[in-house]
Amino acid sequence: MEKVSKRITKKEVEHIAWLAKIELTEDEKNLFTEQFNSILEYFQVIDEVATDKVLPSFHAVDLTGILREDIVEPSLSREKALANASKKDKGFFKSPKIF
Repeated sequence: MEKVSKRITKKEVEHIAWLAKIELTEDEKNLFTEQFNSILEYFQVIDEVATDKVLPSFHAVDLTGILREDIVEPSLSREKALANASKKDKGFFKSPKIF
């Protein structure tokens, strides 16, 4: 497998900070540059693991039939469910607008 020797520069860290709308001190820029490069080095180690004889899988544990049958069971009436609601409208919970 080809080794990638790409390293993150301080300028790239500054760009990431700008995209995230956060201000970084010079010490933080240097620290994050080192940390990003450590992470990239770790990925290079992972890339060296021989996986050519490992069959692909979607999940490490074979799970089948884990969902329960959807059975309607007795529950609260609408009136009881809404009894303590601070705001309700036409039989539904009412909440403040988010957007």
